Amino acid sequence: MLEQEYYDKADEIIASHGRTQADLIPIIQDIQEEYRYLPPELLTYVAEKLDIYESQAYSVATFYENFSFDPKGKYIIKVCDGTACHVRKSIPILETLYAKLGLSEEKHTTEDMLFTLETVSCLGACGLAPVMTVNDKVYPSMTPEKAVELVDELRGEK
Repeated sequence: MLEQEYYDKADEIIASHGRTQADLIPIIQDIQEEYRYLPPELLTYVAEKLDIYESQAYSVATFYENFSFDPKGKYIIKVCDGTACHVRKSIPILETLYAKLGLSEEKHTTEDMLFTLETVSCLGACGLAPVMTVNDKVYPSMTPEKAVELVDELRGEK
C-alpha cells in the first residue's frame, strides 16, 4: 500500500489533464516521471478516477515499452545495442557496467536505488556510436573505461 501522498500527487496530475480515457497516457507518463516508475497501485487508482476498466489501463501501460512497473534508480543508464553501436563494441561497455554495478540481465537496479541499467535497441545517435545515456543525456563514443569513470563521477567518487 502506498502512502497517501502518492494518491494526492496522482489527484494533482489527473486534475491537470482531465478525466477522460484519452487522458490516460499523459497522466501515467507524468506519474512515471514523478516516481521514475509506474506504481501498479496508482495505475489502478487512475483507472478508477477515469472510470475505465483496470484491464484497459494495464493494457495501455504494458503495450508501451517506456512504462515500467519496477522502481528505477536515480540514474537510468541506457546502453545502445543497435547495429552501429553493436559494431562499435557496445557489448563490452554493457558487460563492464554490469560488473561495476553488480547487475545482470535479470537484475537492473542497484540495491541503493542509485542506478538502473538498461539495454535499448537504438538511441538514434548512430553517428556518435557507441552511445549511452544517463537520464536522457547522451554520452557519445563510449568505452568501458569512460563508462566506469562516469559511474564513479555520478557516485561522487571522483
